[in-house]
Amino acid sequence: MQSADKLARLKEIVRERSFSEGEAKTLASGRTSSFYFNMKMTMSQPEGLVLIADLMLEKLAEGPCDVVGGLAMGAVPIVNVISMRSFQTGAPVPLIWIRKEAKEHGTQATIEGENIANLVGKTAVMVEDVTTTGGSVMKAIDAVRAQGVTVDRVITIVDRLEGADAALKEKGLTLSCLLDADDFRT
Repeated sequence: MQSADKLARLKEIVRERSFSEGEAKTLASGRTSSFYFNMKMTMSQPEGLVLIADLMLEKLAEGPCDVVGGLAMGAVPIVNVISMRSFQTGAPVPLIWIRKEAKEHGTQATIEGENIANLVGKTAVMVEDVTTTGGSVMKAIDAVRAQGVTVDRVITIVDRLEGADAALKEKGLTLSCLLDADDFRT
């Protein structure tokens, strides 16, 4: 399946499973909105998750990427499948995910997956399911940057077009999206 066909199919799945309009909902940013994306409904389906991973892998190839990561919970399924699919293509990309809070037991780590010590001086690309203001993904980026890892790109499934691009640019980051709110709003 060609990239354009994958993107069109993903858009159909998101519209059917993850997009709603009407009743106002509170977003992670604290804002309320009359349209909402629950991407877990798309990511819970094998087809949707593979389409996301394949399309994001294409975007990862546009620049340096030694590891792919994102904030738990939304990015975990995405980075897992991206890493798996990258192995299948012969160009494996390890993964990390960043907890909102350190574990209280075991290693008490905030960053899980690939050993962060192995990534000092390397480049990570962060992924997200939905961006609004960019605040959530910045938490992950700040944690990874604090460990000596370079992060200069973010890839999201859906950009709500509510300021994330500008906010991330101010932090030296480039945002790219598979889809945006204008693909769905009527």
